[in-house]
Amino acid sequence: MASSQILMVALALLMFITACQLSPAEANFRKSTYFYWGAQHSAVLGNGDELQLVLDQTSGSGIKSKQSFLFGSIQMLIKLVSGNSAGTVTAYYVSSTGDRHDEIDFEFLGNVSGQPYIIHTNIFTQGNGSREQQFYPWFDPTAAFHNYTIHWNPSAVVWYVDSIPIRVYRNYENEGIGYPNKQGMRAYSSLWNADNWATRGGLVKIDWNSAPFIARYRTFRGRACKWNGPVSINTCAATTPANWWTSPVYSQLSVAKLGQLKWVRDNYMIYNYCTDTKRYNGQVPPECSKPQF
Repeated sequence: MASSQILMVALALLMFITACQLSPAEANFRKSTYFYWGAQHSAVLGNGDELQLVLDQTSGSGIKSKQSFLFGSIQMLIKLVSGNSAGTVTAYYVSSTGDRHDEIDFEFLGNVSGQPYIIHTNIFTQGNGSREQQFYPWFDPTAAFHNYTIHWNPSAVVWYVDSIPIRVYRNYENEGIGYPNKQGMRAYSSLWNADNWATRGGLVKIDWNSAPFIARYRTFRGRACKWNGPVSINTCAATTPANWWTSPVYSQLSVAKLGQLKWVRDNYMIYNYCTDTKRYNGQVPPECSKPQF
C-alpha cells in the first residue's frame, strides 16, 4: 500500500475513533441514565440530549447512570436554578452504595436573588467524608450552561469547572489515608430541598412562591472505565494505552493548570476543611499535611 493510502486509512481511523468518543449516544440521557426519584414532574427532552430536574412542594427529582465506573472523567453541562434559589441544592456526584461507600461530590447551594451560589465539594472514602471545600463561582451559573467534570485516576481526583481545576485530592493510601479506588461508582444528579442547612446554615428557607425550581442539563458523558466487579480494581488501574487516564500526563497538573488552580483558590475559595483547625481541635486531617497538588 502506498504511503498516501496508509495516511488516508490512518486519518479515517482517527476520525472514526473521534466520532465514537463524541457519539451523541454517549451524551443521551434517555439511553445512559434513568430517574430514581421524581420522574413524574421531570423530563428528558429533544432526542434525549437535554434534561430538566424539578423541585416543587411535592418532591424533588434525580437521575443516576445505568453504568458504574472506576477512573476516568464524568462530565455534565448544567444551568442552575435561577432567581431566588435559597434552600435548594443541585447535586452532581459519583457514588458507590452501602455504609462504606466512596463518593465524589459537586453540590450547588442556592441563594437569594442577587447573591452568589456556593460550589460545595466533598469526597468520601469507605464511608468517611467531612472533607469539604467551597467556592464562589466567577460567573453566573444560572445564565448559561457550564461544564462540571469529575476526573479521577489512581493518582488523584480533580474537580474541574469549564476545564479549570478548582480542587485536587491526591492518593495517599500507602500512608493509611483513604482513596476511592476499589468501588464502582454511578453518576448521579438531583435537585432537592435542603433548607435545613444549605443557605446560611438553614436560616433562609425555600420560598415556595418561586416554585417550581428547574435545573437544566445537557451532555452527560462518561469517558471512564466501566465497572465489571472486583476484577475492575486491577483492570481499570492498569497502565495501558486504552486506560488513557493512567497516562503520566494525568498524574500531575501541568504548570498552566496549576496556575489556574491557584487563581481560583486565591480568589474564590471560601472554605477549606484543611485550614479549619477549630473544627479539629487544633489538628487537621492527615492528608492536609501532605503535598496537595
